[in-house]
Amino acid sequence: MKKTVLPEVLDLTPNTSLKMMDQRFSGPKAWITEDLSEADWEIKFTKKALEEIRSMTDRISANPLSINLREPGEFEIPELRRIFSKAKKILNKGCGFCVIERMPMEEIRVEELVGCYWILSQLIGRTVAQKWDGTMIYDVTDTGQSFSYGVRGSYTNVELFFHNDNAFGISLPEYVGLFCKNPALKGGTSRFCSIYSVHNRMLENHPRQLERLYRPMLFDRQKEHADGAAKMTWAPFFYWNEDQLKARVNISLVHKGYKLAKKEMDDELKDSLESLAQVVSSPDLWIEDPLERGQLQFLNNLELVHFRSHFNDHEDPECKRHLYRTWHRDSGVRSYDG
Repeated sequence: MKKTVLPEVLDLTPNTSLKMMDQRFSGPKAWITEDLSEADWEIKFTKKALEEIRSMTDRISANPLSINLREPGEFEIPELRRIFSKAKKILNKGCGFCVIERMPMEEIRVEELVGCYWILSQLIGRTVAQKWDGTMIYDVTDTGQSFSYGVRGSYTNVELFFHNDNAFGISLPEYVGLFCKNPALKGGTSRFCSIYSVHNRMLENHPRQLERLYRPMLFDRQKEHADGAAKMTWAPFFYWNEDQLKARVNISLVHKGYKLAKKEMDDELKDSLESLAQVVSSPDLWIEDPLERGQLQFLNNLELVHFRSHFNDHEDPECKRHLYRTWHRDSGVRSYDG
């Protein structure tokens, strides 16, 4: 049978209009730094919730099962359901990110707490694959590799500028979750920025450049695809569907996409990417919150961009920065492409 030759670029342009939203956004999603306090994104585990976590881990330990088969319905966890319902409300209606603290790391084995995290994260949304090979729980840790073609930045210690997870992919996760086993020795700090606020600032100061970001550009797919498939995708940074502003932002992977395609980026796009980088770097638009041992973090991946600073790690391998990540998407199928 003749093998189908796939194009070098996969077109992900929405089928509907790519018209720019030309009005300012308002409301709780269009926040700037001064609008928020820790009470807007922090949630504490109550005494009852911690008791439910201990009960869950006892059951997990006593009844071994592949972690991917575990579901919340196996457990009586009314208090944890209440807490995660509050978290999801923050993701959908509030500032778009939350930190829940903290898991009882000193009294329960990490492996059991990872199982507990996997189960509880499903209360945010359906878990989906994070790599082409079907990886469901992703280890975010420095492997010593350089950030290059086929090596995701999450496997390195480099600064990861404001972006959406899987911006280059066919299906973006709607939510991203992290469970912190160990923070870095220094650095590795998270920042969060609302794309509604970025859009407002771009509309005010760089309207021409904003319009270019509503038109497609090339992204490097980071080798997360079948052998022989297109190495790049073609999609816009911003998309307004008359109800929700969605983003697939990753400036680095756009530069890499054009380099991979051996194409010169047009001056209009260069200018637009530089303007966007300048805007999201404004400290009055983002919140910084270091993720600490035992904490859980969730974010709305369609309506926020997030950043991770460069970090220096511990020399002891047992203490190295290590986070467990989940992706959540209720649309499509659970495989990587969705």
